[in-house]
Amino acid sequence: METLAKRRLVMVTGRCHPALAMDIADKLGITLTEANLREFADGEIHCRFDESIRGAHVFIVQTHATPVNDAVMEQLIMIDAAKRASAKSITAVIPNYGYARQDRKSAGREPITAKLIADMLQAAGASRVLSVDFHSGQIQGFFNIPVDHLVAAPVFEEYLKANAENPHDLVVVAPDAGRVKVAERYAQHLGCDLALVHKTRPRGSANIAEARHIVGDVNGRHCVLIDDMIDTAGTIVAACDLLKAHGAEDIWVMATHAVFSPPAVDRLFNAPISRVIVTDTLPLGPERRFENLEILSIATIVANAISAIFEDASVSDIFGGENLL
Repeated sequence: METLAKRRLVMVTGRCHPALAMDIADKLGITLTEANLREFADGEIHCRFDESIRGAHVFIVQTHATPVNDAVMEQLIMIDAAKRASAKSITAVIPNYGYARQDRKSAGREPITAKLIADMLQAAGASRVLSVDFHSGQIQGFFNIPVDHLVAAPVFEEYLKANAENPHDLVVVAPDAGRVKVAERYAQHLGCDLALVHKTRPRGSANIAEARHIVGDVNGRHCVLIDDMIDTAGTIVAACDLLKAHGAEDIWVMATHAVFSPPAVDRLFNAPISRVIVTDTLPLGPERRFENLEILSIATIVANAISAIFEDASVSDIFGGENLL
């Protein structure tokens, strides 16, 4: 008996950010498969796919948004359901990877929770992971399955070229030493200067960092501070205050993941920042939006990566090989 195998792409979304998943599906020209997620009376999550996914290449989209623990658990359950439904491959599409900041032990008796999430995804049955702008490159090494790391740089660079008066006169600013390599790549692509905010973090603290001084000339310049995440915005605002004190004429802030935990919105709105530009890796309700906030879509980048994976093509080629941290 001869059979002709037909490759089939199935995409399912969790409940954290369905709008982004629908945008990605629209770019791919497909319809989302319903996961029928619901809770039992005690809060346990149940999932049952609407259609057969036997032999299909399944992409399960779930950004790890607040409450992060619920988001992670929901994705794990969908992955387990897909594995037990005989999916040929299961790719966990995670625009914002939860627990990414806990990627090492900075003090004794601490967990490495980013590794724990990786272990859980693999144990559930994920055969591949796709994410956007990891907090650190070492997270890729926590997996024993392929990891496709996407970057939001093309979206931000396109915005700067279209909206900055003269992109070549910008100063790209790294908020700390760990982001210098990324900021340098922006500066090279835009043909502009680079600066660095030197900061320190008090030992044993969380969400606290102190901006100390600026490395580079920002006096009278249009500065663009680029980071992977804004949580409470304390670090970003402190860096902007320091840039202003050193004579920066105009300050824009760009970040991939807009966590915006309180009091981030108030801090950003009242800081010496002309524009805050973020992507839609995380949902932003009306209570977390303000006048000078702009949200850019990453749906095209994620859709292109999903298409490349499905067609066994190179994801790195989408970024010219520059999607590494």
